Amino acid sequence: MIDKLKVACFSGHRRLPRDCGELRSRLRSAIVSLIEQGVVFFGAGGALGFDMLAEETVLELKGQYPHIKLILVLPCPAEQQTLKWNSQQRERYYGIHGKADKIRTVSPRYTPDCMLARNRCLVDNSAHLVCYLRQNSGGTFYTVNYAENRRLNIIRL
Repeated sequence: MIDKLKVACFSGHRRLPRDCGELRSRLRSAIVSLIEQGVVFFGAGGALGFDMLAEETVLELKGQYPHIKLILVLPCPAEQQTLKWNSQQRERYYGIHGKADKIRTVSPRYTPDCMLARNRCLVDNSAHLVCYLRQNSGGTFYTVNYAENRRLNIIRL
């Protein structure tokens, strides 16, 4: 059984600002701070946008902190999650996929609620949530509220 205090997860919008330099920097700082507090496991949902940015940042930091682990918690099988994505998005996704330390799939097939189930799974198994929330609706808004109700340490970027 993994100590939840050693687990953080991510949630954020699929659409990011054109220039993500500041967001990337703040994300990196947040992850390093969590590592320095003893967090080892970082869970992410494999979505476009913030999830991929967070996943790539964790993978980059593995060079400096080789003990950290990237855990992908996918809503459904990869080929169903990426069905409507373009080839560049799929290539980026599978590049991350191939470097993850562990991959867990929440549902054996796409369902209308598999994304929310994935988000709840990430939160339920974490003590910390790093989020990029800019609107009061949608999956990230739901996930942050769910994490607040579960009393996670929430780091807002």
